[in-house]
Amino acid sequence: MKNVFQYGTKAILCLCEIVVGVLLFMDPMGFTGTIIKVGGILLVISGVLTAVQYFRTSPAQASLSQGLAKALCALTFGLFCLFKTNWFLDTFPIITVIYGIVIVFTGIIRIQWMVDMLRMRIDRWYLAGIGAALSLIFGCVILANPFETTELLWKFVAAAMIVNAVADLAAILFARAVEAGNREEI
Repeated sequence: MKNVFQYGTKAILCLCEIVVGVLLFMDPMGFTGTIIKVGGILLVISGVLTAVQYFRTSPAQASLSQGLAKALCALTFGLFCLFKTNWFLDTFPIITVIYGIVIVFTGIIRIQWMVDMLRMRIDRWYLAGIGAALSLIFGCVILANPFETTELLWKFVAAAMIVNAVADLAAILFARAVEAGNREEI
C-alpha cells in the first residue's frame, strides 16, 4: 500500500508539473505574475490568521511561539508579493539559474537510477538514461541562457518541465510495472 501511495504521489506531482509547464509556456509573464499574487494573498491570509491566533493565546504561551513575528513576516512578504510582483518578474533570470542547477542535479540522480536499473538487469533502463540525458542537456542550456528574451527563456523552461515530467512519469509507470511483476514471481 505504501508503494502505491508513493508512486501515486509521484505521478500526481508529474501531472501537476506538466500542467504548470503548459500554463507557463502559454503565457510566461501572466502565469508567473498570477502565481506570485496568489502566493501573496495566501501569505497575507496566513499572517492574519497567525496574528489572531497569537492574540488569542495566553501571553506566556504566545511568547514561546514567536507568533507575532511570524505573522508580521508573512504579512510583509505577502504584501510585497502583491504590490511588487514585477520585482520577481525582473529577477526571474536568477530564479531560472537556480532551476537550471536543480535540473542538472536531477539529471545526476537519474544517472543513479539508470545505473541501478542496469545493475539489477531491468529492461528499459534506457528510459532513466534518456531522462538523465534530457535533464543534463536542459539544465546546461538553461544555465548557458542563449536566449534573446526572458520570455523565450521561460518558454524553454516550460518545455523542459513538460518533457522532464513526461520522462519521469514514464519511468514511474515502468518502475511500478516492474515492481508488480516482481511481486507476482514471489
